[in-house]
Amino acid sequence: MQAQSPALTLADALVPAIRSDSRVMRWARELALMVGFAALVALCAQVTVRLPFTPVPITGQTFGVLVAGGALGMWRGAGSLAIYFVAGTAGLPVFAPNLPMDGQVVHFILPWQGFGGAPWDLTSGGYLVGFIAAAMVAGYFAQKGWDRKPWVIGGFLLSNAVLYIPGLLWLAYLLGSGWVHPAVQRPLAEIIPGASTLEKTLVGGLYPYIMGDLVKLYLASLALPSAWALVRRTRQR
Repeated sequence: MQAQSPALTLADALVPAIRSDSRVMRWARELALMVGFAALVALCAQVTVRLPFTPVPITGQTFGVLVAGGALGMWRGAGSLAIYFVAGTAGLPVFAPNLPMDGQVVHFILPWQGFGGAPWDLTSGGYLVGFIAAAMVAGYFAQKGWDRKPWVIGGFLLSNAVLYIPGLLWLAYLLGSGWVHPAVQRPLAEIIPGASTLEKTLVGGLYPYIMGDLVKLYLASLALPSAWALVRRTRQR
């Protein structure tokens, strides 16, 4: 039995490949798409809200990650977020702003305050790894055609759950190891409330973000089918 080919992704519909393109041009197109969506995630990272009891901020990144994976497909989605990860690790200011815990509460895009540096020096570093896996999962469902259907939200829910696994594991490690937050010179375990490492991990890295992630997930699940509807309408003309 012949294997079913992956469904056309939104990125391929918007920026179709040309058969006459050379291999170099095809690779350049793929790279440009991945870099473009990595830039989208960097932009979403500039929508940041600091919480008073945890150094892990609320950001718009989850929306960008789901859209990137859903638009690019499985491997290019993962590649796009890997580019984002490497760019930030190399020092480019693409990660969410490292807002001081006793200062600015909300940041919205401008002036640009992106952070660049080693993810393992961040309490949210595990989530940056989770972004790659989440984009891959979202891309898998997109290649099954879910990105143009209402049930895309189910695939995004699973993607979002995958995102939290390395994020929470890393936060729990920092809490248990006595890691000292460099901005306030206090152990992380003293900053985040809770009676145990598990409770602190959930309070500092999961509970406050569930509602916001559901909103971002819902917006992403509207964005992709809407974009596909626009593509179909344009083709009919």
